[in-house]
Amino acid sequence: MANLSSDPGAAEDATAPAFVAGADPASASILAPAAALPRQLGLATAAAVIVAEVIGVGIFLTTAGMVKALGSPAWILAVWLVMGIAAIGGALCCGALAARMPREGGIYVYLKEAYGRRVAFLYGWLSMLVTDPGITAAVAVGLATHLAYLVPMTAWARRGAAVAAILALAGVNIAGVRFGSGVVKALAAIKIGVLGFLIVWGFGSLRGDWSHFAPLVERRPGSGPLAAALIGGMIKAFFSVSGWWDVSKIAGEVRDPRRTLPRAMVLGVGAVTVVYILVSAVFLYLVDPRAIDGDAMFATQAGEVLFGRAGGVVLSLIVVVAVLGSLAALLMAMPRVYHALAADGLFFRPIAEIHPRFGTPARATLIQATLASLLAVVVGDFDLILGYFVVPTVLFLGMAVASVFVFRRRDGAGAFPVPWYPLSPVLFLVPTAAVLALLAMGNPRHTGIGLGVVLLGIPAYELLFAGRGGKGKPAEVDAAA
Repeated sequence: MANLSSDPGAAEDATAPAFVAGADPASASILAPAAALPRQLGLATAAAVIVAEVIGVGIFLTTAGMVKALGSPAWILAVWLVMGIAAIGGALCCGALAARMPREGGIYVYLKEAYGRRVAFLYGWLSMLVTDPGITAAVAVGLATHLAYLVPMTAWARRGAAVAAILALAGVNIAGVRFGSGVVKALAAIKIGVLGFLIVWGFGSLRGDWSHFAPLVERRPGSGPLAAALIGGMIKAFFSVSGWWDVSKIAGEVRDPRRTLPRAMVLGVGAVTVVYILVSAVFLYLVDPRAIDGDAMFATQAGEVLFGRAGGVVLSLIVVVAVLGSLAALLMAMPRVYHALAADGLFFRPIAEIHPRFGTPARATLIQATLASLLAVVVGDFDLILGYFVVPTVLFLGMAVASVFVFRRRDGAGAFPVPWYPLSPVLFLVPTAAVLALLAMGNPRHTGIGLGVVLLGIPAYELLFAGRGGKGKPAEVDAAA
C-alpha cells in the first residue's frame, strides 16, 4: 500500500473547515480541537478500516446457521448477495453524506445536522456508554476465546488476555494516526491474504465435492419453513456485514474526503460482500451440509478437510487474525464520536483535547478502552446486554441514511447528489426497516428497555449540555468543507 505521509496535499487539507458554516462564534471556538486533527489518511486506510472491522468471526459462524436453516446453497448465497447489495446502497448514501460533511463523528454528524443536537446527543450517549464499549469488549473476549484454543487458558486468563488486547490496541491508536492506521492496514491485508488463500486452496485442492451444491435450489430434508429461515438468515447476514459506516467517523482525518470516502465505502463493502460469498461457497464445497454439527464446528470441519487434524488450529489462527483486525479498527474509529461530542459542547470539554505529541484523541480513546476493559472483566453474557440496544442502534443507523431525504429537500437535489438516488437509500432502508420490525416484535421487552435507556439521555442533555455550543437546531452545512 502507498505511503500516506508522502502526499503533498496533507498539510493543505489539514486546514479544511471542521465545523459548520454559519454557527455562532462560541460553537466555532468549541470545535477548534476537532479542526486540529490533520488530514493524513488516504483511500487505502479508509477501505482497510471497513475490511478490518467488518470481516470478523461472523464469516465463520453465520454460514453454518444459514445452512441449517435454509438448507439450500442457492438460498444461502442469495441472502449474502442481497444483503451485500443493501449494504452498498447504504454505503452510497453514507458516502454522499461523508463527502458533504467530511467531519469526524460520522453518523453523529449526520444526525445532528438533519435532526438536531438532542437526537445526536442520544446517539452519542448510547454509543459512548453502552454499545461501543460493549461491542469492543465482546470482540476482545471472542479473540481471547479463540486464542485459548491455541494456548490453553483459565477463564480469568482469557479475561486478562481480552483486556491486554484492548489496552495494547488502544495504545497503538493513541501513539499516532499513521501508526494506528498502519496497524489496521496491515491486519486488513493479512486478513484478505489469508482468506484469499483459503478460498483458492479450498477450491484448488479438489478436496471438496461439487455434489454438495446439488440440488442447488432444493432444500435439504428437515429444513424449517422457508419464510422464517429467510428472515433469520437476512438478520444474521445484516449484522455480519455491519460496521462499514464506522469509516465515516474518521472523515475529519481523511485526505480529499469528497472523493476518498465514497470510493472507500463502495470498495470496502464490495470487497466484504465478495469475500463473504466466496468463503461461504468454499465451506459448502468442503463440507457436506448434512454433516454440519454446529455453528462453531462448521469452519473447523472445513479446516480439517483442507489441513487434516491441524485444521482446527489453522482456522483458529485465521479467526484470531480476523478478530484482531476488527478490534483495532473499532478502537481507531469509535473514539472520534466522543471527541466530536465534546468538541460540539455535548460532552465534557476536556475529552475534546488531543494529545500534544501524538495528535490523537487520546482521552476519548481511553474512555472506550477503560469501559470496554471493565466490561470484559465483569460481564458474562454480552449477547444479553447488547441485545437490549440493538434496536436503538439500528434505528439511529436508519435515521442517518434516511437523512439524505432531509438534506435533498432542504438544500435541493443539485446541492446534494446521491448516486442511484432514490434507489440507493431504498435498497438499504427497506431491509433495515424489516430487521427493525422483526427484532422489536421478536423481543419487545428488550426493545423497550433499550429505548428507555436511550431516553434517559434526554434529562442528561437538558441538565448538562442543552445550552452549550449551539442553539439546539441544525446549522447550514458548509458546502466547501
